[in-house]
Amino acid sequence: MAHGHQHGAPQQQGPFPLPGVSNIIAIGSGKGGVGKTTVAVNLAVALAKMGYKTGLLDADIYGPNVPLMMSTNQQPRVLTENRIEPLQNFGVKVISVGLLNPGDKPLVWRGPMLHSIIRQFLQQVEWGELDYLVVDLPPGTGDVVISLFQTVPLTGAVVVSTPSDVSLQDGRKAIEMFRTARVDILGLVENMSHFVCPHCHQEIDIFSKGGVERTAREFAVPFLGSIELDPDIRKGGDSGKPAVLEGETNPHAKSLYAFAKQVLLRVAEVRSSSAPGDVIQVQ
Repeated sequence: MAHGHQHGAPQQQGPFPLPGVSNIIAIGSGKGGVGKTTVAVNLAVALAKMGYKTGLLDADIYGPNVPLMMSTNQQPRVLTENRIEPLQNFGVKVISVGLLNPGDKPLVWRGPMLHSIIRQFLQQVEWGELDYLVVDLPPGTGDVVISLFQTVPLTGAVVVSTPSDVSLQDGRKAIEMFRTARVDILGLVENMSHFVCPHCHQEIDIFSKGGVERTAREFAVPFLGSIELDPDIRKGGDSGKPAVLEGETNPHAKSLYAFAKQVLLRVAEVRSSSAPGDVIQVQ
């Protein structure tokens, strides 16, 4: 164990499953500003509302917005043997670097420190029994993402993109990153898909609706649905009351619940098709 840093050593320290955690779902994007954290938070809360034991790990080290969106701002308690007790709200267990580094002070960390905090959040947090652990990744393909791949085997990944060409260009890179790491892609979700005018009730395609579905077909990955550009979803994030709290019949939450159900279906498909003992290795 102590010789994990030998040059040329073929074995890495991981990935190892988390005891008690049945499924780990990564939420990623090629670029920032596409609403990835909004999608991750609403997915986690929707799963909890549907009766699943759910956790949410905010791995977006440089922009940890989960505490704001989940109304969690206390510091986590450190238990015996350096175990960390996650916070809990809306039925979801939550951990975020934003809880350890509150306020506006930025984190200036390099690769080894990032790897250490990700391992700590996964392996030293008392997650307990979870059906789903949702991991909100930072945008892009950097150190934090690689650390996650190396630490735990993922059930699958969701790629979030808006339908704009700029967003999709980076979304394609996220797809290829997950494929290179041999992570099952649960699918693509189109966020900020369209805007419904509150006066005339017509759909307005601000970012060219449908681009993500076309990209999903192009890459032969499932399309998990569209989430509209809705001021109420944005307000829910800013106020720490995720839109899905209103229930799946609420017009502002319907598309989010439809997306969550597609994720559940894809997890079931992936688990039924994967061989026991499959693990993800990152070169």
